[in-house]
This record gives sequence, structure tokens and C-alpha cells, in this order.
Amino acid sequence: MKLQTLYKLLFIAIVTVLASCVDTLDKIGFTIQPENDRVSVGTDTLYVSSRTIQVDSVFSRTKYPILGEYIDPVFGSIRSEYVGEFYYPENQSFKDGAIIDSVRLTVSYSSIIGDSLAPMRLAVYKVIEELPKNKDYTNFDPRTKSDMSNPLGTKTFTGKNNTYRTETYYTGNTTQTVKIYEIYTELPKSIGQSFLDEFKKPDHGELKNTDTFRKFFPGLYITTNFGNSTILNVNLTSLNIFYKYLDPKGSSEKTDTIRTSEFRLNITPEVTQINHIQNNNDQLLTPNDKGTFIKSPAGVNTEVIFPISEIYSKLTNRSLNQARLMVYALPEANQDEKVKLSPPDHLLLVNKDSLKGFFENRRLHDNVTSFYASFDKETYSYNFGNIAAMINYYKRQKKEAFDLTYYLVPVDITFTTTGSSYYSSGTSTPTAIYNQMKPSAVMLENKPEKLKLDIIYSSF
Repeated sequence: MKLQTLYKLLFIAIVTVLASCVDTLDKIGFTIQPENDRVSVGTDTLYVSSRTIQVDSVFSRTKYPILGEYIDPVFGSIRSEYVGEFYYPENQSFKDGAIIDSVRLTVSYSSIIGDSLAPMRLAVYKVIEELPKNKDYTNFDPRTKSDMSNPLGTKTFTGKNNTYRTETYYTGNTTQTVKIYEIYTELPKSIGQSFLDEFKKPDHGELKNTDTFRKFFPGLYITTNFGNSTILNVNLTSLNIFYKYLDPKGSSEKTDTIRTSEFRLNITPEVTQINHIQNNNDQLLTPNDKGTFIKSPAGVNTEVIFPISEIYSKLTNRSLNQARLMVYALPEANQDEKVKLSPPDHLLLVNKDSLKGFFENRRLHDNVTSFYASFDKETYSYNFGNIAAMINYYKRQKKEAFDLTYYLVPVDITFTTTGSSYYSSGTSTPTAIYNQMKPSAVMLENKPEKLKLDIIYSSF
């Protein structure tokens, strides 16, 4: 046999074997799977309804209160003030021979909302009763615990025309410098003198520990009584008592020297601090065809109803694999970017019946009954992703057709980064979720084609 003829026969044999293998592989899935067990995939669209609602108050325990008043032409007014105790460190003391020089309240802040040049006036009042515990809600009125006859001190200010200092933060390989603005309000020297007199008593009187100090000095109520164009995001509130004292032979030449020092107390997370919020939201609560509203820290949320009963029969013998939810925001193109309220950074999707106690008990989203989404500036939307786990969860809990009522709530989220290195920025994980106290607002689209669930389910 010629070599060329041998090659031709070998080529034909290989092609025949390959063809038979492909034919076998094409049919193998169906030959081992019974006809009645084949997977059936279906799709559907569930149209969601929504409306604007307002809760009577929100849990307002926060490290960073807000102060001031601002009137937004679209979203209405926000007025905020706060009351707080001061943390008393037990190693705090006066030097021997102290003589009080002055007393002032320092309110520090790094950002504002509104007109930074509009005049405002801060007012400070003395708290005369211990602040209630576990009453950290925005409807608490500080005036009920304060001496409102006369303010201890007032100070006229503008948002960015005050004294400031700079702080530098290092994050990874970047350096950020932030301006910290400060409002100084002079208070009566008698406050400092009362502290000094109490400190001189045996065992330092009621300044011996935090509990007795709270009775001696219940705190201060900080508000504004003029202006409605600015809201401050307060970083820290301090009570500063300045004094001088004689330092015997304290100079380099061993002569008596008069020195100055400071007795300083701060409002910190260890003590009670309550934000009192007042709003005018009537215009937001009126139903309209354009959309629904969300506003903080007003307790204005969007209620979302998922009519699961409409597809319940289809889910009885099927598995829900996907239900993607995206919420679209409507930009306010006519507002000045410098002063307008911005959309919340994050929204929490939480069951209406689970909202009470969610923040008080420091819960986190579980991606089963609650979800969060971050604002996307590019698409102007909040993408909650696949919330099929939520529907499947309640399907197991309930034995008949049901609907689900959820709230969209503006929140602040604390993230913790792990696994960061020179080569990787690491993974950020939410470790705390709070009611958002920083003013924000947004209108959400409620047209059916924009507020819907695209559903994929399967059955065998």
C-alpha cells in the first residue's frame, strides 16, 4: 500500500471516531436525566408601589450632633439643637492656688450645609435636671430640663468666618488635611468658680466620680436663636475653664511664677447626648405622581410594598432565584449645588415591623430580611442587588399569600477595612449602622417601569 493511501485511511478513521464522540456527548445530559425531571426556568416582573411616610421620631443617639436651621425650597425646613452631659475623667483636677480667669463653650465642626456666610447666633442654656436615660429620640424637648429664663451665653457666627485649626489624617498612602472651625462662647466665671469650690471640698465633693458629677452639673443645652440658613455638623463640644496659679520657684531661675492652665470637659459617647429635630415636611407628605421623598434627620421615609400575593401561586412549587431591586433618584437640577441638600449616602431597606429596635439594638443588615445600598452618582440610583432571599424567607414563614411592607431609611454606616496591604486596599465590611443625622434629602422615582422587580424562578 502506498504511503499516501495509508494517510488518507488514517484521516478518515480519526474523523469517524471524533464524530461518534461528539454525538455521544451532545446527548449524555438527556440520557441520564429522566424526561419528567428537566429544569424549567421562568421570568416575571413584579411592580412595586411606594408612598412617602413620616415617623414621629427617630433614635438620635449620635456622636456627632447637628446644630442650626436651614430652609430648603424643595424639601422644607430643618431645625436642630442638642443637649448633652459632659464626661468627667476622674483624674481631672485643679492646681493648688487656682484662680478662675474665664469660662467658655467651644463648638467644633468641619462641615456645614447651607449658606456659609449667613449670620447665625448660638445660645447656651444650663440644664437643671439629670437627662433621661434611654430617651434618645428626636422628639425629646431639651427645654423641659433646662433653665430657659436667660441664656448663659450667646455668640453670633457665620459658617466659615470663624477661628479654625487644621488636623491631618493619614489613610494608606494618602494625607488629608481638614479645617476644624470653632465657635467660642463666653460663659459666666461663676460656673468655673462653682467647679473650683466643689473640688476644694473633702474628697472633692461631687467631683469625686462621674455619677456624682452628673448630679452637680447635669449638662448644657445648645441651640440657635437667630438665622435660618446654616446647619453645622458638630465634631466636638467642650467646656473650657481657664485659670491661673502660682508655681513656687517654678522658673528656670527658681523664682515664683504665675502660670495658666485649663480644666476641660467634653461631651463624649460615654455620656448622654440627644439631638432635638424640628421639621416642616407637609409639602413632602402630599401624594404626587412624580415620586416619593426621603429626608434626614426628619424621619421622612419611603414606604415600599412588594405585592408578593400576585406571584405567590407561581412560587408555590418553584424556587425563586433572582429578584433584583434598583431605586432611581430624581436630580433637582434647579438648585444651587453649594447649598442644596444632597441624597443620603446609604439607604437601608428594612421591614416596617422590624424598624423599631433596629438602631436601638445596634443591628446590622443580614441580606435576608434587611439590605443596604449606596448612592451611585453615575446612575443616580441605589442598587440593592438580588433580594430573592427576602421573599424566600417570608415564603417559608407564611403558609398563604402575603404582601411585604418595607421602609427605605437614610443611614450612616461605619465600615471596617481588613486585609489591606501595599498591594491591596483590603475589604470594607459594615460594622455599625445608625439613623443618619446629617441633613440629606432625595426624591425617588415611583413610575412602574422604574420601581419593579425582575424575577427569575425555576422548577423541576
